Amino acid sequence: MTAKRATAEVIVMSSAERATDEAAALFKQAISHAVADRRVCNVALAGGTTPHDLYQKLADDVYDCDVPWASVNVFFGDERDVPHDHVDSNYHMAQRALLDHAPIPPEQINPMPADAEDLAAAAAEYEQIIRRIVPGEPIPQFDLILLGIGGDGHTASLFPRTDALAESHKLVVSHHVPVLGRNRMTFTYPLINAARHVMFLITGEDKADAVAVALGDDKRARKEIPAAQVNPTDGKLTIVLDAAAARKTDLKPAAE
Repeated sequence: MTAKRATAEVIVMSSAERATDEAAALFKQAISHAVADRRVCNVALAGGTTPHDLYQKLADDVYDCDVPWASVNVFFGDERDVPHDHVDSNYHMAQRALLDHAPIPPEQINPMPADAEDLAAAAAEYEQIIRRIVPGEPIPQFDLILLGIGGDGHTASLFPRTDALAESHKLVVSHHVPVLGRNRMTFTYPLINAARHVMFLITGEDKADAVAVALGDDKRARKEIPAAQVNPTDGKLTIVLDAAAARKTDLKPAAE
C-alpha cells in the first residue's frame, strides 16, 4: 500500500527483505535520474544496522544494472567517534557492504572525520567539503539523503533533547549524546531538509512506537520525535517501512 501523508510518500512492504528491495529500487532510480538531469548525483548514506542489507543488495546488483556509479559523490549523514576502520564506524560498514564493490572513484567518497581531536573544527571542515562539491545556495542540495530511525525516534545523530536539534545555521555539527555517553557528528535539519529527496528505510518491531508517533496526528508528541522534524522544504520525502515497523499505524502492506 502506498499512502500520501502531508509531503511524505509512505510505502509499507510485508517484510524487511521486501522493504529493502523497494528502497534499493528507489535508491538506484534516484541516482539515475540525478545523473541524467545534472550529470552527477550527490548522496548521503546512513549508518546503523538497517541500511546494511540495503547496501549489500545494491552491491549484489552493481554489475547487473545501468546505474551510473562513477558519477556518484558519497557523503555520510552521521558518524560515530571512532576511526574509519573501526567495527562501529558507519563508513566502515558501508565500505565493506557497498563501497568496495561499486565502481565509485575513491576520491568521490567522503567519510566524516568524527574521530578528530578537534571535533568542532572537523565538523566545520566537513561542511566546507560539502559546500565545495554539492551545489546549492544558500544551502547545498543533496540529490538523495538516506536516513533511518531509532527506537527513541532519533535520525542521523539527531537525538531527543540534544542541542543539535535547535541548530539553524551550521550544516554539520559534532556533539555529545548523553544517552550514549559518546560524541557523534551529524547533518543538521537545515542540510537534511534542503535535499531534493530524503528517504527513510525503517524495519523492525522495535521502531513501531516511534513510527506511530511520527506518522500520527498528535503534534505535541511528534515534536519529541527528531525524525518527525524531517520535512524537505523543496523536495520529496519517502518513508519505506516493513509491516513490523508499521504495525501500530493503520497502514497495510502492498500487495506483492
